[in-house]
Amino acid sequence: MNSGGVAEEGEDENTDDSHLQLELSAFRAQWMSELLPGPRYGEAKRRLLGAADQKRRQELAREEEARELFLKAVEEEQSGAVYEAIKYYRRAMQLVPDIEFKINYNRSPDPDRVGGTYLAENEGDCEIDDLLAYFQHQLTLQSSTLKICEHEVETTQVHISALPTEVLMYIFRWVVSCDLDLRALEQLSLVCRGFYICARDPEIWRLACLKVWGRNCTKLPFSSWREMFLEKPRVRFDGVYISKTSYIRQGEESLDGFYRAWHQVEYYRYLRFFPDGQVMMLTTPEDPLSTVPRLRSRSTRLESVLFGHYRFSQDTDNQTKVYVVVAKRKEEVGVTYQKSRFCRRNPVPEAEHSFHVGLQLSSGGRQRFNKLVWIHHSCHITYRSTGETVVTAFDVDKMYTPLFFARVKSYTAFSDRPL
Repeated sequence: MNSGGVAEEGEDENTDDSHLQLELSAFRAQWMSELLPGPRYGEAKRRLLGAADQKRRQELAREEEARELFLKAVEEEQSGAVYEAIKYYRRAMQLVPDIEFKINYNRSPDPDRVGGTYLAENEGDCEIDDLLAYFQHQLTLQSSTLKICEHEVETTQVHISALPTEVLMYIFRWVVSCDLDLRALEQLSLVCRGFYICARDPEIWRLACLKVWGRNCTKLPFSSWREMFLEKPRVRFDGVYISKTSYIRQGEESLDGFYRAWHQVEYYRYLRFFPDGQVMMLTTPEDPLSTVPRLRSRSTRLESVLFGHYRFSQDTDNQTKVYVVVAKRKEEVGVTYQKSRFCRRNPVPEAEHSFHVGLQLSSGGRQRFNKLVWIHHSCHITYRSTGETVVTAFDVDKMYTPLFFARVKSYTAFSDRPL
């Protein structure tokens, strides 16, 4: 009996030890599971490792490109082309400032790399065939985040690169404005590569084309909306078309009959077009220096200005023509004046006068679409009493000199509304 009891007690002790070992193993397992990182941590770690790896690849790509540019500069300097060498040196040091300490001078530049492909092929003028794709590729190499630009110097103020892309594009639409100042957009694209990409946004150029040619226009046969706006004939809005006409007129005979005076007559014609289809026309002897600033706004106080609209037409001869209809602005409220004891109102005109003008759009010199040649001019008189319209056509002769475009900076100096 005693021996059996001792055996049972031994078995109980072994069972307790085994349970204790199991609990200890379970505790260790739970403790180790709490110490080990979870799936979210692993995902974040993988993301950080991927970003670091991508950054290393970008740095290697920049260093490789800088190395090719630096070696190309060395070759240019050895051949005596110092000016070209300076350009390559500058571009290489912009990519990697200490590139000169990382150069293996025994290695010649690889013609298949960026320094050879983009620069050697266009060594004379340093032009790149597809600059937009090249800049997009460079931005992808330089930064893993989608930033349009980065500040060059550290500043405590908020940099424009902190703005979302949508806000930047809205600012660009204000730059273009309702006056279609695409020249300012092209100048803005020279700031940096990111602004260059934003300035080539198809939506901006599409809205500009729709404003000029209407909602039904299509970009065919052009490859892009920008190409359509630049290549398709149109009038310009950032200035005024001017023509100067001069002739000699015989005056009246003197009282003694010994001589007859001759007078030289000079006058100017001005045409100002707006993107919404409106146009202003003015004929005056005043020179452009005093007249052009007064044509900036459609609310000008010049009494002799004619207002109207225009449209484009392209006939079978593939020549773009501009047809203009202008007339005196109608007064909404009649002007009253006092004479003696009676209050009289200005008499209502018995007839309405409108002028129809036909012009052929062409290019002259280095500028495009800067010349308007007269092809038609007539006056339409409509009598209120009978409704009859009488048309008087003028002979378009040498008195109708072509109108040439003159850009006026003040016309696009301010933006009233965005595009």
